[in-house]
Amino acid sequence: MHYRNTISCTHTWAQLSTVDSTVSSCSPGQWLAAADLQQEVYRHLAMYVPRILCLGGGGREEQREELACQLLLLAPLEWLLLGKEPAAGLAQLQENNQPSPLCGHVFKVGEPTYSCRECAADPTCVLCMQCFLGSVHKNHRYRMTTSGGGGFCDCGDAEAWKRGPYCQKHTPTDNSRDTDEVEHLFISDLVDRCYSIFSIILKYAVDLLTWEQEDQLPAGLEPPERGDTYYCMLFNDEVHTYEQVIYTLQKAVNCSQKEAVNFATTVDRDGRKSVRYGDFQFCEQAKSVIVRNTSRQSKPLRVQVMHSSVVAHQCFALKALSWLGHIIQYSDGLRRILCQVGLQKSSEGENSSLVDRLMLNDSKMWKGARNIYHQLLMNSLLMDLKYKKIFAIQFAKSYERLQSDYVKDDHDREFSITDLSVQIFTVPSLARMLMVEENLMTTIIRTFVDHLRHRDLQGRFQFDRYTAQQAFKFGRVQSLIGDLKYVLISCPSEWSDQLRLKFLEGLDAFLELLKCMQGMDPVVRQVGQHIEMEPEWEAAFTLQMKLTHIISMIQEWCSTDERVLIEAYKKCLSALSHCHNSLPDGEQPISLSLAGHCVETYRYQVSQDKVSIHLPVCRLLAGLHVLLSRTEVASRSPEQLPLGELSPPLLIELPLRCLVLCAQVHAGMWRRNGFSLINQIYYYHNVKCRVEMFDKDIIMLQAGASMMDPNHFLMIVLSRFELFHIFSSGDVRKRYREANKDVAQQNNTLIEEMLHLIIMVIGERYIAGVGQVEPFDEVRREIIHQLSIRPMAHSELVKALPENGNKETGLERVIDSVALFKKPGVTGRGLYELRPDWNRNFNLYFYHYSRADQSKAEEAQRKLRRQNGEDTALPPPLPPPLCPLFGSLVNLLQCDVLLAIEGAVLQWAVEPSGGGWTESMLQRVLHLVGMALLEEQQQLENSNGDDDVTFNYTCKITRPGEAPSPSGSVLALLESLQNAPHLEVHKDMITWILKMVANIKTMRERTSSTSTVSISPGQGAEEMVRDKDKAERKRKAEMARLRREKIMAQMSEMQKHFINENKELFQQSLEELEASTSAALTCVSQVCVGPRRVGGAEQRQLVTCILCQEEQEVRGHGRAMVLAAFVQRSTVLSKNRHHNLPDPEHHDPVFMHPDLSLGIHTASCGHIMHATCWQRYFEAVQLKEQRRQQRLRGHTSYDVENGEFLCPLCECLRNTVIPLLPHTHSPDHRYAFNTRPQVYTHTHTDRQVHKHIHCDVSCDVTVFPRNPFSSSISEMITTFSMSAYKVGLKVNPNEQDHRVPVLSWSTCAYTIQSIERLLMDEDKPLFGSLPCRQDDCLSSLTRFSSACWTAAPLKTVHTHFIRLFAALIPDSQVQNTPCVLDIDMFHLLVSFFASFHSLDQSGRSVVDSAHLHLLHLVTVAHLVQILLTSNTEEVSMDQDNEGSEEEEAAICQLYSTLRKHLDSVLPKVSSGWQLWRCVKTGVLPFLRAAALFFHYLNSTALPADLVQHHLFVYVILPKNKGHQFSLPSIALNALCVCVCVRVCVRGVIVRFPRESNRLIELPEDYSVLINQASSFTSVCPRSGGDKSRAPTLCLVCGSMLCSQSYCCQTEVDGEDVGACTAHTFTCGAGLGLFLRVRESQVLFLAGKTKGCFYPPPYLDDYGETDQGLKRGNPLHLCSERYRKIERLWRQHSIAEVIGHAQEANQTLVAIDWQHL
Repeated sequence: MHYRNTISCTHTWAQLSTVDSTVSSCSPGQWLAAADLQQEVYRHLAMYVPRILCLGGGGREEQREELACQLLLLAPLEWLLLGKEPAAGLAQLQENNQPSPLCGHVFKVGEPTYSCRECAADPTCVLCMQCFLGSVHKNHRYRMTTSGGGGFCDCGDAEAWKRGPYCQKHTPTDNSRDTDEVEHLFISDLVDRCYSIFSIILKYAVDLLTWEQEDQLPAGLEPPERGDTYYCMLFNDEVHTYEQVIYTLQKAVNCSQKEAVNFATTVDRDGRKSVRYGDFQFCEQAKSVIVRNTSRQSKPLRVQVMHSSVVAHQCFALKALSWLGHIIQYSDGLRRILCQVGLQKSSEGENSSLVDRLMLNDSKMWKGARNIYHQLLMNSLLMDLKYKKIFAIQFAKSYERLQSDYVKDDHDREFSITDLSVQIFTVPSLARMLMVEENLMTTIIRTFVDHLRHRDLQGRFQFDRYTAQQAFKFGRVQSLIGDLKYVLISCPSEWSDQLRLKFLEGLDAFLELLKCMQGMDPVVRQVGQHIEMEPEWEAAFTLQMKLTHIISMIQEWCSTDERVLIEAYKKCLSALSHCHNSLPDGEQPISLSLAGHCVETYRYQVSQDKVSIHLPVCRLLAGLHVLLSRTEVASRSPEQLPLGELSPPLLIELPLRCLVLCAQVHAGMWRRNGFSLINQIYYYHNVKCRVEMFDKDIIMLQAGASMMDPNHFLMIVLSRFELFHIFSSGDVRKRYREANKDVAQQNNTLIEEMLHLIIMVIGERYIAGVGQVEPFDEVRREIIHQLSIRPMAHSELVKALPENGNKETGLERVIDSVALFKKPGVTGRGLYELRPDWNRNFNLYFYHYSRADQSKAEEAQRKLRRQNGEDTALPPPLPPPLCPLFGSLVNLLQCDVLLAIEGAVLQWAVEPSGGGWTESMLQRVLHLVGMALLEEQQQLENSNGDDDVTFNYTCKITRPGEAPSPSGSVLALLESLQNAPHLEVHKDMITWILKMVANIKTMRERTSSTSTVSISPGQGAEEMVRDKDKAERKRKAEMARLRREKIMAQMSEMQKHFINENKELFQQSLEELEASTSAALTCVSQVCVGPRRVGGAEQRQLVTCILCQEEQEVRGHGRAMVLAAFVQRSTVLSKNRHHNLPDPEHHDPVFMHPDLSLGIHTASCGHIMHATCWQRYFEAVQLKEQRRQQRLRGHTSYDVENGEFLCPLCECLRNTVIPLLPHTHSPDHRYAFNTRPQVYTHTHTDRQVHKHIHCDVSCDVTVFPRNPFSSSISEMITTFSMSAYKVGLKVNPNEQDHRVPVLSWSTCAYTIQSIERLLMDEDKPLFGSLPCRQDDCLSSLTRFSSACWTAAPLKTVHTHFIRLFAALIPDSQVQNTPCVLDIDMFHLLVSFFASFHSLDQSGRSVVDSAHLHLLHLVTVAHLVQILLTSNTEEVSMDQDNEGSEEEEAAICQLYSTLRKHLDSVLPKVSSGWQLWRCVKTGVLPFLRAAALFFHYLNSTALPADLVQHHLFVYVILPKNKGHQFSLPSIALNALCVCVCVRVCVRGVIVRFPRESNRLIELPEDYSVLINQASSFTSVCPRSGGDKSRAPTLCLVCGSMLCSQSYCCQTEVDGEDVGACTAHTFTCGAGLGLFLRVRESQVLFLAGKTKGCFYPPPYLDDYGETDQGLKRGNPLHLCSERYRKIERLWRQHSIAEVIGHAQEANQTLVAIDWQHL
């Protein structure tokens, strides 16, 4: 934008015309003949670039610049390059081109991408939509995501896919060419010209983009004339916000806010923008203001004052790069020439190629320049494996410098050259080549470590004292971990010696990284005073989570080669020894003895000394140890392993400390250390970290326990848990006598946790290498235990399972075998339920259960067993056998120390006094006993004789206990506990244990007597006991059944006795029933209007106030009762959404147009209150909100200033109340009407009719009618009238406005019409199907419409009546009467009847006849509307028999009359049945709405079955005996004359019946919608090329909007709002329904301040939505859910849903809905 010294358009194009006349002198032929081509080209560019580009103009000047640039700068280059006319030359190149098999399609922002989960080499391998649809992968399991922009399609890359690398389009042909040759594709002079031109242009672009001087140009580009014209260039950064930049620009360059927004948007998009143009001093002044205003709290915005010629050449340099990218698309040979030019080394040596210069200066460029040259690199170098390899080597050589520049830069990674690592490192051949030749793995790791230099004295990372700058740097340096993941994501199938060497070298560097993490963030228990400041813990866990997949991948690499595995194991063991040696000295050795065993250890207490949760070296060793077991290297080559150097106590020490820390935290011993430690414990067990933390700690304990004496292991465990003194004391039963209650409770919890740890160490065998299982079994076990808690959705199961490096959990391979899928309904989601036969695999102490999950699973399993009639015991499942390396773990179950622990706990349970034990403790002991018995049973079943069984648990538990627990044997204690009354819940488990003991004894007896193992006797004994239990349960069930039958017989006898005593009552009820049935049979003759109408049964209407619970009768002169209601503007029925909103000050709402472009809808929840109670409630809400605003933000779910509140009972959003009015009385039938009512019984002229009406009105005005309502009811009538007026016109209340009653009538009519349409479309009966709240709302609304005249001046109401009547019977005294085609007849009907009540106050019965005449008049006018707008050509050709010949003749006669008065403008129709069908279908909605209106207005009795031909009777339309439609011909002719005189076509012609509005049709496949959105809004329509970040689809009209963006903000009522909010005011009268395409999220908006997100109608194959497209499963449209959204819209319930959502989600950070 320029502000002075601008060059006018005239002067600009005067210069360009001079350029055009002189450019012919510089022909391409003369350039080729020149001695120095570069000098000639530079001279041309130096002369003309500053004269074409950046002349200070804006707006349309940009288009002219583009045209001049193409004609005067780029076209000569194309002539020079091709040697002929460019169009012909490029077409010839394209015709002879043999394209690369690579697709190379570069993704736009938001474009859908597809990755095959079965065939992709890694998750970064993706396809564009076209390639995907033409590939084999569309029938596989795939993941769909949206691109962030910048990547390209991998179709054609054989290394990216395990199979199916080509789509149908890119499948290579047989005549594929040699990709290494260039010259044979072209004639030699063309090749030479390409080399020359590409070299000159690329060097020119690189020189200008890396140019750092603001006032000078490179040699050869100095302009002939240098003026004092400068630009103040503002550059983008990621530090300052939009608001800061906008505010600063307004002050610095004196621009408007809109101009500042445009500047800020362009700076954010392109990276820089000129904000001022002029002389140097003028621009320098703006720069100083910008720097001064943005340097107060952070570094200032980057601003440069640059000479206009420098800016011009830099702009052309970008255009030249784009031109190069465009030219090479025509020929693969041109692309390879450009690659050679870009990668060619110069004489300067290393990093001297043009591509190197661009890469190394990347961080100095602005965003737009980076994007363009990155795009060129992707279109050229990365499209060919040969040049991609050369580029990859250069990239790897410069990797450390590039990453350092990126860390110092503040731009996002997507705008950095380092982001191209994903295109290089994910190619397995390139990654391994770089690892071998450039030592890439080591380079990445050391670069990462070098950036984290903040260490403690032991050399460990220390994040506690990080400054904000260091935290920012840490966040950016994490991208290096992603690069390392790309390198390792594909394991090698073949190893070379060089690869082994470099991988192990990289492993050394990685171990150095892990050693810096080992023991970081140590904690010490806080005693006495609570910790003052929470320590930093998130950075360490962020690092741990980032490295989790890296550690797993390194283990996978090691598992593929034995030599690598052995060397890695040695290196890791050495690193762990180094870490142990660095532990602080001073730990005193101690000796422990228990149960006859002694062990040497040292004194260490977790509760007193430092302990860390971060032990990556130890855990990596555990993973490698498992690999040794799984690959059987340990058994085949034990001599190569340093197993003898292992010290088991040292192996288990650090993991044991960590697990004890978790136990003590759970026991409440660390509560003074704050939430930071609780969070660390949470993530330690969380699925994101547990694979390489908690799981590996358990494995390390298993490894250590398998290599040492089990008694020694358990004694060390007791010591670290600080429980050794309890179990080693002389009398363990008296251990709590000297302890306080808190210590006793802590010790109980620690014992529970210790027993749980022992269960996990012995029982967790579902890891390949620990137990003899496969990974398949591990995943299946996880799923079984998750589904044992409750049925779960697919997404819940995925979250509960750990992902591998490819983001796969293995769920799909297992889930169908263990679970049944239940599809969802209209709400909810699909759920998986565990198959019943897998319940036997449930383990109560599954090690991945949280305590809450364990409790839920236990309760669910016990409930299930009770339902199945089984006992509630939850025994441990059969464990898989252990691998040989871990085989000795089972000895823990029968060691003396564990038996002593079990005996002690059982002894405490036998003597429960004193509270020194817990049931959880006993339950864990019983579980351990059960595990031991199952182990012994398995060994017996698998042995060949008794001598082979070394596990002899049953014998040991029968021996009496030894000191320090001189109690009875474990078995004896169990038998004594079996019938203990305080252990009823454990009785079944103890019974199961005793049965197992008996069974094992039987098995041992069998094995001692025969060599063939037979367990049938034991099974028989067990089955006898089981049969006995079943018989007992059956006997009890039979007794219960007999008892129930006896009770039912007694009840039946009592009922018969009651009936006999009250025969009269029952007889009376039967008579009433018969009477009601007969009345229903005669309902066909009922009418709802006119003198023959029959009112409902007279009854008192008693209602109860929901606030005071007082019951009251609804009476006209009683206290006012009101219904809570919500009035809103609506376009749900609109047939013209392009209709501009009316001017509220001058809008005349008397006549509603048939397009119903804007209506007023009223809804109610049906809850009734006293008017006074509601007023007190609303005043209390107002007072509450006034107080709230002083101390907190305003309430978002309702706006008190606009009269909104929440219903006190249902909390629905409401903004007014409707007064309850009494039923109207039935007409007086003493006067007989023997003649058929007619529209007119005499032939008055129009003038005579209006004369009578004016006389009647004038007479009535002189006599003021009595108000039939009390003052409180009148006040409520005024209240609702003002609400309809205020909402309908968006104006302030004004009781004197003559439009007040009209809007009250309008909301009644519109509400009835919308409900009638809903009932019709849902195929529901007109009466009897409405819910109570809608029924009450319509009843109150219609009665209010007939009573609202009491709140307006009578003269106003009478004037409205005259205008309404004049619409049908013209009157010269009435002005501005609309055409009959511009009037909605139902609105007219309601207004007629509502205003007519003010004309007649005599109570005479003749008023009913007047009602009937008005109805006939309006109906005939509507028939005329239908005939005038009908199109008989669209009528179905299937002729039915519904219309008789007389009816068809009458309609034809009426149509002929209309044609006659309209001078035959209407087409001639020969077929009467087509006209009859048009009339029949067109009039039906009107009749249905009229039936509803009169039913509620006159309180008529309901007909039982109101079909179409009964509607005529119910609304008493004129019918002859044969039910034919008939009206007097004289009346028809008169009406036709009146109507046809004023027929004119204005605006939209509405045909009848009006078709119901629906939401737009959505595609079945969601990816189609994403693709449409990316194609439609890849460029924002209002920001000059900005990519739309949040394309949003209006579900009402189908418009695609650029949401949540500054570029598309619009001013509404003086406030800037987003595109969606602005659209709601033009499309939905302030209410909108949108689909945020890239988030798969439905957005509801109501006004500027209210909104909510709603589940989308798209579901995946598992019946779940995917808001945010996080899971990436294919999504398909669920019609039922979409219809539900549509139903909410048509029921006008969107505002109510928004209110409920905002009330339920009161977050501290409110969403600015107006900016969406």
